[in-house]
Amino acid sequence: MNWFNTIIEDGKTKVFDPIRKIYCVLTPEEEVRQKMLYYLVEVKKYPAGLIAVEYSIKVNKLPKRCDIVVFNNSGCPEMIVECKAESVPITQKVLDQAIRYYSGLNVNYLLLTNGKTMFCYHIDIENKKIEAMKGLPMIN
Repeated sequence: MNWFNTIIEDGKTKVFDPIRKIYCVLTPEEEVRQKMLYYLVEVKKYPAGLIAVEYSIKVNKLPKRCDIVVFNNSGCPEMIVECKAESVPITQKVLDQAIRYYSGLNVNYLLLTNGKTMFCYHIDIENKKIEAMKGLPMIN
């Protein structure tokens, strides 16, 4: 895959997103998102074809977008990844946002990152608990 290629267009730096196959304005959040996509695909070996970026969902009938959604081999959403700029701390508010998005997709995992820190959670639907994990899940 072609990672981190940039261009200047209309005075703005844009980075190529190999998942969406478009150039995106390189905001601090987009930089974190692109680094996370690289990590998921190149380091953790999640198949790029099972990853969606800026995935549209409905939460309480309102349109929302998940930064990244990872699907399993059956095409079901498995993990929501919420990316924040490095300057934004990962707080309970960020977790609450991801949980709201969960209600629109019913995934098994939530991953929160600002590029410096990363928190992964397993959603135990049966016991109605969210459990912190060490590392990322295997998704198949």
